Amino acid sequence: MATAQATAGTDAGPPGGRPLAALRDRPALGKILLLLTAAAIAVPFAHARWGGGAWPGALTVDLSGPLGEVSEWIIGNRDSHPLFLYFFGHISNAVVLSVRGVYLALLALGWAGVTAVAALVAWRTAGWRLALTAGVSFLVCGLLGMWVPTMQTLALMIVAVLASVVFGLLLGLAAGLSDRTFRVLRPVLDTMQVLPAFAYLLPVVLVFGIGVPGAVLATVVYAAPPMARLTALGLRGADAGVMEAVTSLGATARQRLLSARLPLARKELLLGVNQTIMMALSMAVIASVIGAGGLGDRVYQALSSVDVGAALAAGIPIVLLAVVLDRTTEAAGRRAGREPTGPAALRGPRGWALAAVAAASVALVGRFTGGRVWPEGAVVAVAGPVNTAKDWMVDHLYTGVPVVGGTADWAAHFTNWILNPLRSGLQGLPWWSVLLVVAALAWTIGTWRTALTAVLAMAAIGVLGVWDLSMDTLSQVLAAVAVTLVLGFAVAMGAARSRRLERLLRPVLDVCQTMPQFVYLIPVVALFGVGRAPAAAAAVVYALPAVVRITTQGLRGVDPAAMECARSLGATSGQQLRQIQIPLARPALLLAVNQGVVLVLAVVIIGGLVGSGALGYDVVFGLAQGDLATGLVAGAAIVCLGLMLDRVTQPTARRQRKES
Repeated sequence: MATAQATAGTDAGPPGGRPLAALRDRPALGKILLLLTAAAIAVPFAHARWGGGAWPGALTVDLSGPLGEVSEWIIGNRDSHPLFLYFFGHISNAVVLSVRGVYLALLALGWAGVTAVAALVAWRTAGWRLALTAGVSFLVCGLLGMWVPTMQTLALMIVAVLASVVFGLLLGLAAGLSDRTFRVLRPVLDTMQVLPAFAYLLPVVLVFGIGVPGAVLATVVYAAPPMARLTALGLRGADAGVMEAVTSLGATARQRLLSARLPLARKELLLGVNQTIMMALSMAVIASVIGAGGLGDRVYQALSSVDVGAALAAGIPIVLLAVVLDRTTEAAGRRAGREPTGPAALRGPRGWALAAVAAASVALVGRFTGGRVWPEGAVVAVAGPVNTAKDWMVDHLYTGVPVVGGTADWAAHFTNWILNPLRSGLQGLPWWSVLLVVAALAWTIGTWRTALTAVLAMAAIGVLGVWDLSMDTLSQVLAAVAVTLVLGFAVAMGAARSRRLERLLRPVLDVCQTMPQFVYLIPVVALFGVGRAPAAAAAVVYALPAVVRITTQGLRGVDPAAMECARSLGATSGQQLRQIQIPLARPALLLAVNQGVVLVLAVVIIGGLVGSGALGYDVVFGLAQGDLATGLVAGAAIVCLGLMLDRVTQPTARRQRKES
């Protein structure tokens, strides 16, 4: 009896030991309690001094005056100051000459030569199937009557991608070889990643004006960060044993870089090129707003007139270009470092030489037969039938559908029942409570540094004086993310359990994932009208493929031994999903949430073109009017909002290691 009592006393521990042990076992609870304790001290003081409504005016900073002066100085000196004449002017001229030279070279090849070059490059890189896809894709661009706009977009893409790859490679080399540079560049690249593409346009327009130079340089700034990130990742992740062996042989720093680090990082470099191409194509379309021309300009004109047929005719070539470029660079990355296959006569430089001769022969034959541009008689008009189908859908589905209602009714219900209450609730919360919630979410999922960054980002929004507009944008993002996650997780769970469903979804997800953001606005405006609901619908469609892909991959990547153990114990499919797959796939699910948030925010901002209002409207207004103060303040608030959302949805590496 005494032994039992002693044992019980030992288990019980000292008074208060059990609560402390519970806090050690549940660190998130301890963080919340500590945060509530700090809030109990700080909130009464803040409430008494600045009030408890929206962000207090005493804590805002009016930047309209200084930014207005900067804008006026730029506009007044753009044609006379030496900085513009001898620096930015030379950059602008170089961009114009480069794009024009590439465009004239493409026209000189003719439609047959360009198609042959694309097919032969795809064949040498990825095989005959992709070669066939590339050839057919370029032929479809001609059949749709979009050959000249496609060549304009392709010329801009080639120049922008080359500049982005060189710029990103230099930044990546600096970050990969220097820890200090890596620490300095990382927050810069983080900011550039969460800044929506539309926000890049205003500063570039002020400096370079409307036209191709501004479009190319905005594309370079937007597309270079992935190349820099992946280059730094590849260089920093080089095999330590190989590097030590190279160093022991007396290699210099330059020799180690050229003979070891770069070859070992080949896959990451090619993946960086792939991501740069995709982002450059997306930005090249958005840059049509500032005079980039090409396919993006056709889509923008169609958006202005809600011409779904014309938008589809220009949107299909964009998707085809994205698919061909994505598959070609992806295949090059997969084959990096492998032995070439196929007949010996077609391997290595000899194969490329034969491909070049074949492409040149096709181009010459095409030119002699008058094939510089696609013949007008071989164009298939799709705009008319598509608009007819759209008109039928609007007449029969827009409103008045028995029982279920129409798409306009759905948009109105979504706005009145979800978006409006959510916006009113967020705008009605005391400003300090929003900061407290952000701190709790970020600290629970990460570290105190994560929480501090998120809180400072939200506080910066208030200081900029756009608190209510940011709450409006946040309400749209939260509503669209909720719909995206519900649909995405449901579809991904089905795809993870059915190989057939996954195969059926793959081409659909490929097309949706490669389509630029701009294109999604056309059909939703036709079906739902203008307003916040169409912008949210476009954001859902744009973000859904990434959520489905990441979630499916995470659920399928669960340890097979754990699944087999659950099955041997008689667990049903539902129990396996709830108790094994979802807990073990938690990092992938959080990554899916993070990517869904970032992608939704990007489209909600572009939704300012179709009446989403809030920060998106301010960016569009600032761009249209050349108002640096309005546009830049809204862009900075978007960066802060994106940074906060990124921090509260993505656990830190340290947190993931603890959970694993």
